[in-house]
Amino acid sequence: MQLVADKLSVRWYVGYNLDEPLPDHSSLTRIRERYGVEVFRRFFEAIVEQCQAAGLVWGKELYFDGTKVEANASLDSVKPRFAVDAHVATLFGTQAEEAGDKSDQDRSQEEAASSGQGSPKAPKPLPTSLSQEEQEALAQHNEERHDWTLQLGAQDRSVAGRCYQRMADLRVSTTDPDATLMLTKHGADMGYHTHYVVDGGKARVILQVLVTPSEVMDNQPMLDLLWRVRFRWKLWPRHVTGDRKYGTEENIAAIEREHIHAYIPLPDHDHRTAFFSPDRFRYEAARDIYICPAGKELHFVQGQSTDRQRRYRAYVKDCNACTLQAQCTTNKQGRSLCRSVDEKYLDRVRAYQPTEPYKKALRKRSVWVEPLFAEGKQWHGMRRLRLRELERVNGEALMRAAGQNLKRLLKKRGGRHRPEPAEALSAFFLAAFGGGLPALYGVVVFFLPDWFRLLNSHATQCIPPY
Repeated sequence: MQLVADKLSVRWYVGYNLDEPLPDHSSLTRIRERYGVEVFRRFFEAIVEQCQAAGLVWGKELYFDGTKVEANASLDSVKPRFAVDAHVATLFGTQAEEAGDKSDQDRSQEEAASSGQGSPKAPKPLPTSLSQEEQEALAQHNEERHDWTLQLGAQDRSVAGRCYQRMADLRVSTTDPDATLMLTKHGADMGYHTHYVVDGGKARVILQVLVTPSEVMDNQPMLDLLWRVRFRWKLWPRHVTGDRKYGTEENIAAIEREHIHAYIPLPDHDHRTAFFSPDRFRYEAARDIYICPAGKELHFVQGQSTDRQRRYRAYVKDCNACTLQAQCTTNKQGRSLCRSVDEKYLDRVRAYQPTEPYKKALRKRSVWVEPLFAEGKQWHGMRRLRLRELERVNGEALMRAAGQNLKRLLKKRGGRHRPEPAEALSAFFLAAFGGGLPALYGVVVFFLPDWFRLLNSHATQCIPPY
């Protein structure tokens, strides 16, 4: 609002006259809280729909990337989580119990009223080829899974590793509880990750946006973003491209099962030691064995396998008698390998890497999404978020992405340039000069009283000298 009050061009653009009072700045906060993030999402999707109708969405290629964004919080606000939770429980515990009792009473009254009037009819289910048991199993699976889009990018804290403890589980910011610690070139700071899904067409339309805490890895919400883009915009991409951070087995297998090429570099975990890497071993699918560089066999071991990996081990006598043992293993039980149950999909992606379409997609990705982040940080305030908490920052990111798409839509439509106030005034005076001095004198005499009145009524505002 301060910008609108100071700049005549912005006031003209938003449609306010010089003598018309501007809304209070708190109105934007109230509107944002009343609408919620769903309204901003619908606005963003309406812009994408217009881009799709204008032919700006190609849909054959999708590019994933994310960037770090500073949160509106300081490191000085980080406190132990248990202390913050105890303090909040002490402050609002009694009020929450009273509100819960009141909501239970209201719910019981509503149920009684609805039972007296008759319950509404359930919607008719859509036809499907799944059996009743399969539908129930699918519904249970969907309830148990963590939907990143519906949860607005919130971390799934029910999942924990055996040897890893999240820092956000121990410490939290009292200013912005959803922001987490983030490493930057200046050190540690509080921040978020903004994820973009960009179409491969020339317009580079942003199809999906999600803001997550910085502790959330880029690969975690990838599948939810991909499925939402495909379902919402009815796209069937030929390939999906991302950097090495997206190359997890779960993502690769899920994408390849849908007959979409996963042009994603796989992390190289095989050359971390000086011993023979797994690619030196040949797998024979017919016999379900591996053949080592010395020609010995590695057989499947049932007791040492899991649901996601199958272990193969050579005989101890073969390894002890091998001349290549020093280059292969130091294990006294013999050399062993682990094979993923989705190894066929990983082999398929490895086969993409020498091809020209794979290399072209990676080169295109390096200059496709990053300029959108640079544009947002340079011109649209993306370096640091103004709002706090996930719901608000997601709304802010959706509005920013909608603005970026809107610029491309207006460029496509190619409408005539609407003159600025200064340009319109200059054109008016030029037309007056064309009529000679009498016409100019008439214009000045006609507008002079109104100009004095506007200057007196807006003496406290900074009016640019047009």
